[in-house]
Amino acid sequence: MLKEKFGHRIDHWIRVALPFLFKRPLNPNLLTVTGALVSLLAAIGLAKGHFLAGGILILAGGAFDLVDGVVARHFGTSTSFGAFLDSTLDRFVDMALLLGLVVFYGAQDESVPQLLAEVALVCSIMTSYAKARAEVTISHLPGGMLERGERLGLLAAGAILGIMVPVLWILAAGTLVTVVQRFRSAHRAMQRFDAAARSGAGEDTR
Repeated sequence: MLKEKFGHRIDHWIRVALPFLFKRPLNPNLLTVTGALVSLLAAIGLAKGHFLAGGILILAGGAFDLVDGVVARHFGTSTSFGAFLDSTLDRFVDMALLLGLVVFYGAQDESVPQLLAEVALVCSIMTSYAKARAEVTISHLPGGMLERGERLGLLAAGAILGIMVPVLWILAAGTLVTVVQRFRSAHRAMQRFDAAARSGAGEDTR
């Protein structure tokens, strides 16, 4: 949701806030991998119950993930593989963080938070897959209630502030709603796409 509204401004904000990143060329793929490794450490921290450290590492990993694309666009080093790497490692991080919580709450025998983390994990991956699959056919699928940035922000806040269980309720419900929103948006957009294709085919036969 926030990315839909403010995504076009992020490049400018990062250049203003972090000018040292743009003094000499950096390898954006290295930034992407570094961010994923930091986030993996966050997942391990969550699995072990070190929520404060895990929350800080989530923010640090998210910062790397935020700037890699901006750096690539600034220096003209964007590549197809870079986009693939970024998207694939984002899914890895999403799964690892929530799996860390599943492991922690499972070890504590807290079945409700464990189930909430499992629901959030499945729905988070579904939201990402739905968008990727839909955009094979249509040009753009709206983000919905909880995009990746919001999900990471909520996880970090829950870990740092010690309110992880309420955050998991929000994540489980919000990601489920987001999946439904994306399915509905995809259905409407693909109906229009199919109608336009049928109309075009009909015109070609005349």
